[in-house]
Amino acid sequence: MLQFLYETVLGRMILKLLTRPALSEAAGRFMDSKLSRILIPSFIKKNGIDMSEYRREHYGCFNDFFCRQIKPSKRPMNRDENVLMAPCDGLLSAYPITDGLVIPVKGSRYSISDLLRDRELAKRYDGGTCLVFRLCVNHYHRYHYPANGHKGKNHFIPGVLHTVRPIALRNVPVFKENSREYTVLSTEHFGDIVQMEVGAMLVGKIENYHEEADVVKGQEKGRFLYGGSTIILLLEPEKVKLPKKIFEETRLGNEVNIKMGQKIGVGNICS
Repeated sequence: MLQFLYETVLGRMILKLLTRPALSEAAGRFMDSKLSRILIPSFIKKNGIDMSEYRREHYGCFNDFFCRQIKPSKRPMNRDENVLMAPCDGLLSAYPITDGLVIPVKGSRYSISDLLRDRELAKRYDGGTCLVFRLCVNHYHRYHYPANGHKGKNHFIPGVLHTVRPIALRNVPVFKENSREYTVLSTEHFGDIVQMEVGAMLVGKIENYHEEADVVKGQEKGRFLYGGSTIILLLEPEKVKLPKKIFEETRLGNEVNIKMGQKIGVGNICS
């Protein structure tokens, strides 16, 4: 179906309707209804979800289930202040930012200024790194702060809602077209980190909890309602050391499976 939608003329005509936020909002209303609970058992079975990792709860609707809370013991967090931790579960890719361009996904390139809609802010990340965490429907769909710091205000950028699966990334500039929201997290050990949530097809809502505030590493930042989606971190030049393996795997076209709380880098100030 996705191949038809993204790689045929008729499919792309239909896609223009499917990617409009109104459709996702309608789907979101259904997923918030009691009737949607009938979808839960088959969804668990189809996606092989291990429910023993999650807290026992009564789910009033499918969205309650989709953004279910995980047992803390299943996602231990690295508390070392000089360790940058993964903000979410996901499939990780890492890209250098060169001349303001990033994310060569199957030949597509993205401008950081297009991503942020802020040229001055984008300049600060030239020569830095872009980390992309792609969440699938079976992942834990809450996300957290990767470090202690001061969180700036939320910037919401309206747009459409493509799927974030690789077939879409090959055919359209998803990360500069999709609805998204970001903040700048000012930290002692890692400089200023942009943390961005990107919506996807049938994601009814990106729900962030906080406005400007001091936050703690591992603190829950927000959650996605129905649909797989993406977290993006932008790191300033020479602020964080990341494993070479992540870049090597990305160059080979592979994504690295990551769990929330896992160590993904260290601050350069202690090197």
